[in-house]
Amino acid sequence: MNPPPLQCLPGQAWPLGATPMVLGGRAGFNMAVFSRRATRIELCCFSADGSTETARLPLPACTDGIWHGFVPGLGAGQRYGLRAYGPWDPRAGHFFNPAKLLIDPWARSLPGAVDKLALEVGFRADAPELPDPADNAARMPKARVLDLEAELRAGAAIAPGPGIAMARTVLYEAHVKSLTRLHPEVPEAQRGTYAGLASPAMLAHYRRIGVTSLCLLPVQRHLDERHLIERGLVNHWGYNTLGFFVPEPRYASAAARADALGARLDDAGVRSEFRAMVDTLHRHGIEVLLDVVYNHSAEGGALGPTLSWRGLDNVGWYALDAQGHYQNPTGCGNTFDMGGPHVVQMVMDSLRWWVQAFGVDGFRFDLAVSLGRDPLLGRHFHPLGALFAAIAQDPVLARVKWIAEPWDVGAGGYQIGRFGPRWHEWNDQFRDTLRAWWLGPVCTRGQLARRITGSSDIFEPTGRSPLASINMVTAHDGFTLADLTAYSRKHNEANGEHNRDGNDYNLSANGGHEGPTQDPVILQRRARRRRGLLATLLVAQGVPQLLAGDEIAHSQQGNNNAYCQDNPISWLDWAQADRQLTDFVAGLTALRRRYPGLRHAQWFHGAPLPGEHWPDIEWRTAKGAPPALSDWERADGRLLVCTITVGEADQPAHERLLLVVHAGEEAVDIQLPPGHWQPVLDSAQAWVACDGSEAASAIVQTVFRVSAQSVHLLVQPLHYAPRALPPPPKEPTP
Repeated sequence: MNPPPLQCLPGQAWPLGATPMVLGGRAGFNMAVFSRRATRIELCCFSADGSTETARLPLPACTDGIWHGFVPGLGAGQRYGLRAYGPWDPRAGHFFNPAKLLIDPWARSLPGAVDKLALEVGFRADAPELPDPADNAARMPKARVLDLEAELRAGAAIAPGPGIAMARTVLYEAHVKSLTRLHPEVPEAQRGTYAGLASPAMLAHYRRIGVTSLCLLPVQRHLDERHLIERGLVNHWGYNTLGFFVPEPRYASAAARADALGARLDDAGVRSEFRAMVDTLHRHGIEVLLDVVYNHSAEGGALGPTLSWRGLDNVGWYALDAQGHYQNPTGCGNTFDMGGPHVVQMVMDSLRWWVQAFGVDGFRFDLAVSLGRDPLLGRHFHPLGALFAAIAQDPVLARVKWIAEPWDVGAGGYQIGRFGPRWHEWNDQFRDTLRAWWLGPVCTRGQLARRITGSSDIFEPTGRSPLASINMVTAHDGFTLADLTAYSRKHNEANGEHNRDGNDYNLSANGGHEGPTQDPVILQRRARRRRGLLATLLVAQGVPQLLAGDEIAHSQQGNNNAYCQDNPISWLDWAQADRQLTDFVAGLTALRRRYPGLRHAQWFHGAPLPGEHWPDIEWRTAKGAPPALSDWERADGRLLVCTITVGEADQPAHERLLLVVHAGEEAVDIQLPPGHWQPVLDSAQAWVACDGSEAASAIVQTVFRVSAQSVHLLVQPLHYAPRALPPPPKEPTP
């Protein structure tokens, strides 16, 4: 006996996406999708393996641009896609083509291959102004209806995040696959996966180097662009999102097992592995932040694929000009129209989904200026744009961290310091100033002083604290630390673009030879500079961010744009790790934890804090005098000296710190403030006394010799009891 034909009842316009529910006493699922300009939307149902279309049901109702319908008798596990009818008029920005199966923007499960989806265009190859009539359903992945309540229960079972205060946060930017793909102590089946990220070997490494929070490059499901497919490359970084609610399956050991068995991947295993990763990291005191790309989609420009938003309602989803052309401040071909409530709702629902269903602790928003381009202001940036206002009032997102990349490539796209309360921002001025100080271009004492004290010129006028500044020397987009000190120019030939891609402004220096060398003098110079840069980063006010691999001196062979290198160029080479540098980083983070003056969360003002005798910060010349105005503007000498006296929170200080940052080529003598001082850091010697047990003998002289290219930290206990302690070791061999 044949089952009765499926019905599609009017259902309801909220929530968006496919939602199992009971309506009118009947169980089924509700489908709701935005398309203000469509004349008809069809829900296409498929067999369990996605190979056969079993029903095509017009959504019977449209409420304020939301098409919706309820299908009794179907629920979790059902495979589906969408077809949209409407005008085809590229000059007006309309690309409706019902021959093309479309993905639900709210799809929470998207099994199926996506490796060639960039080729799925909606126009005719020989006549791009005309729609392609060929049906592509057989090649398109089909979404799967999920039991949302069960998914949220699984998310609630994840161990709560450790809730690291920003003042104690040390970020670690990492790519899931690159981090462990070559790690010999990670089980082979877990290398390059979510499971590998939380393996015992990696947990031990995070503890060793003192990072508190992983910031993962995109893990939302993404595509490889056509130009990469044609060159046999992939989008390794993943900044080309297709599924904003879906974990990327290529990073799951479950996917690798399915491939090995020749089986179809059930992405329930991917979700389970992602949750297990977060749960394990939380139980070991590590946060998980995600790098998210809500500024554009994987559909690219006008000649890109038609996969979802373009086919559903191109004008309603993307920012277009009066001629129907894509506005492109992202440089990626398209930009979502953040003036549309449905766009804001998609982003907000996605963010909440990752927090509630997967337990993540925060987000780093790629090209965040594009998210604040207000159509009512001519698409200029506004810090209180619709999405930012929605985030600010959301009770779910209130408990997680928000980090902005405060620029895009459009007009007026550089907006560092203009984001609102609770936002933290990548600080490229910190990055460039430290590079200039240590690697040679002109840099004054005043510039460095501003950056290592939280960039008050940028962030204090907004009413935020120094913690608004995310400090970094390197990030995924650019040279690694090893390459920053070994190459004077980029070497991106492997990307297939004749070395035209990537930034030409790197402020790098090779130390006397371009690339690998065995010259001990050059190696020593490079090693000193790396330690100097790392030490300056980790003694500065603000929130430090390390690039994964810098602590082991990983090189990308001079490639400063390795976005398409899913190979040993990007994979961290643990076998060649610089263990001594790793130990040094571990010591630096331990110093930061031990001494509140290195992570002071308030602005320095040069005056005593309540209950203190000493100023919170006091700048000094080599001779011990306060700097004159001209001293701040001079770039000679590369010497900066200050004392810091602050306690933990509202507690009185237990010690004074003397910080010396010296990038000059010659040793210098500095006049010490009165009293006894103990050295606890000498970056030139790769020496850190992180627990007080290895400190050098108390300095009783009034003069201290500062070695070339070094960062020193000396401590004066405010209730000093002298001890006889061993001297620091000699400078190591690189």
